[in-house]
Amino acid sequence: MSLFLGPMQQHIPGKKSLTDHSDAKILKPAKCVYIPVFTGRDGNVEMLVNEGDHVDIGTKLFTTKTGFEVPVYSSVSGTFTGLAKRPHNSLKPQQHMVIELDEVQTQIQSFKPMDWKTADQKEMVEFMKQTGIIGQGGAGFPTYVKYLNPDGINTLLINAVECEPYITADYKIVMDNVEDFVEGCRILQKMAGAEECLICIKKTHPDIIDYVRKELARQQASGMRVQEVPDVYPMGGERTLIRTVLKREYDKLPSECGVIVNNAGTAILTKRAFANGQSIINKYVTFSGEALQYPTNVVVPVGMAVSEILEQIGGINPKLDACHLIAGGPMMGKAMVSDQIVIDRAMNAITVLPVKEEKEMTCMRCGKCSSHCPIGLQPVRIANAVKMNDTDEMEKRGAMLCIECGLCTYVCPSKIQVTENVRKAKRTLMMKKK
Repeated sequence: MSLFLGPMQQHIPGKKSLTDHSDAKILKPAKCVYIPVFTGRDGNVEMLVNEGDHVDIGTKLFTTKTGFEVPVYSSVSGTFTGLAKRPHNSLKPQQHMVIELDEVQTQIQSFKPMDWKTADQKEMVEFMKQTGIIGQGGAGFPTYVKYLNPDGINTLLINAVECEPYITADYKIVMDNVEDFVEGCRILQKMAGAEECLICIKKTHPDIIDYVRKELARQQASGMRVQEVPDVYPMGGERTLIRTVLKREYDKLPSECGVIVNNAGTAILTKRAFANGQSIINKYVTFSGEALQYPTNVVVPVGMAVSEILEQIGGINPKLDACHLIAGGPMMGKAMVSDQIVIDRAMNAITVLPVKEEKEMTCMRCGKCSSHCPIGLQPVRIANAVKMNDTDEMEKRGAMLCIECGLCTYVCPSKIQVTENVRKAKRTLMMKKK
């Protein structure tokens, strides 16, 4: 932790106008979807269908057994033809279930709906467990786990900030589904037992702020209000959001200071699960960046290949010799080596940028990476520890606390890939624990 903390945030040009003024395009794969399966550390899953079986939209395919139990449901109807190893946005090849689509798509209820207004907290959490809903902010953490121990929770923050440049998927899904959004927030508030629910939106989005406020009034949602926040990065990070809105700090988890944070998309999924018995089927995903001919938001089934989506929306600018394809936004996303990755349950963006070579220079010791770190780390010291292979120093400097927001790299005048050095430290420490 730095002795003297700086701004710990930075305004970054959002470039949201590339995609926020047009309707989301509803796309379908021509032949197959590919559902990632063995994403746990030891690949421990319980398969619930056999090769050759027919599945409907909503059929339970498998349940992960590594860490927290999470069921996964089919996003299409068709025939499960087997497993195939394919590139994955984790940067490690993963097994995928290959499902060949039916000509006519059929859907079933994945589970029996629940009346959230009459259910108690434990019943609601158990219900959430079977929905398979994971956080839609990118990390993919099982939603129900945050509600297992509600004692001491007094505030629910709904994160509709979307601070990452280019991405407008949350903005579009809320604007298109505001009734489901507000009711989903009400469900999560009851499940948390929170006295207060704050829906956090950037103050630079007056249209969505007004839209949500009108729906809150229409539903007569008590204990809920819109909280406007500054247009800075990484305002969407849990720690920065809680610090800004509530003036609270915590060590490891927001629950330590009485807070649960959920993404806007998670709220919409929650409402649809309780009301309709619907699992995660489709995803709003932003395809943006100056390398694309026609940046846009899309609505696609989970498991649709990025290459196929790119083809359907007009592809990459043919004048470019090379480009960076990033799973996620340019700050926290990861550069991919293949467009054969698929849209998974937690992905909200694909960013495609022209290659821009920037020569890395010697560190100036300016301290910008430390003063802007939202966690208060000293990234340059962690980077030096990586060079020296000093795991004790990496641990001492709190490398594992890094949220990989990319701000240290963004502000570095020497164009050093600071974030990547910290990622190396985290990987080194994780390998050491094994």
